[in-house]
Amino acid sequence: MFTPEALKKELAKPKQIVVTTHHKPDGDALGSSLAIYHWLKAKGHTVHVIVPSDFPFFLDWMPGRDAVLVYTADQAANDTLIAKADLIFCLDFNWLTRTHAMEDALKKAAGTKIMIDHHLEPEGFDDFRHWDSQAAASAQLVYDFITNVMDDHQAITAEIASCLYTGIMTDTGSFRFQATTPAVHLIAADLITLGAINWEIHESVYNSFTENRLKFLGFCLLNRLEVIAEYRTALFYISRQDLVRFQVGTGDTEGLVNYALAISGMKLAALIIDRTELVKLSLRSTGDFPCNEVCKKYFNGGGHRNAAGGNSNEPLENVVKKFKSILPEYKALLIA
Repeated sequence: MFTPEALKKELAKPKQIVVTTHHKPDGDALGSSLAIYHWLKAKGHTVHVIVPSDFPFFLDWMPGRDAVLVYTADQAANDTLIAKADLIFCLDFNWLTRTHAMEDALKKAAGTKIMIDHHLEPEGFDDFRHWDSQAAASAQLVYDFITNVMDDHQAITAEIASCLYTGIMTDTGSFRFQATTPAVHLIAADLITLGAINWEIHESVYNSFTENRLKFLGFCLLNRLEVIAEYRTALFYISRQDLVRFQVGTGDTEGLVNYALAISGMKLAALIIDRTELVKLSLRSTGDFPCNEVCKKYFNGGGHRNAAGGNSNEPLENVVKKFKSILPEYKALLIA
């Protein structure tokens, strides 16, 4: 493992650097990536942000977005950039499988890998690790990395602050999830002081629905929401036909699962979507219900205690039945 001192020495000289994150980047993934991008660029490095896939349109406003390369848009060229990189910053993921099509290129890459992440059970592909599963967001750890590990707080510009604020805001559900500690609020306050315009960021992310997305939300609430009161559980199940009907794009289902959890008395919520190649699950919970355990044990996934994801290659109807069949096993936790 690299030490902070060794990494500082590496970064003292101009380098070829790739910054990447997980498949279907969310606000924390893209915010962390672009914050590191701006920080490294200011130090004279040649930096390329390469993401495994497209990302939600409501993140298009982010400073540096125009520099982002989508891996699958030109795989050969991006493979070359990854192979030539002296350093590879891996943000908001700790298993290479989460990069999907980029996995092989990253495995083969000789560059030093720096991982900054807050998910459980790191795989161990990294050469330098700044990791804390108790952190509210990877953007919180990027702030800590720049401020404390690299001792470079003065380098945080308004652009970097805006990216980091976006990552923290989205991964804390606008500062309402359990991981939102006093330290998180202090960081957010500092980022606002440094130039992040909090209300504008909130408007850009949360108040920029397309008409189709809003109609899709209404359809799901009316037709695809099921409440299982006995187990204090609610779920949405979305078919591929539903996705086509409302022209659902990347990011349009983000936050939907939280509506199920918002029902009074619910302790567990699930969003189950037929994505054609796989059926994807997102679980959210309150209290001590272990979403990560359920996803790891039954749905090839994992995550945090109160927020996790998984997948299945079975038909949607079977996955819904399987999810419901698991609930009796956890009844004691659900009704506590």
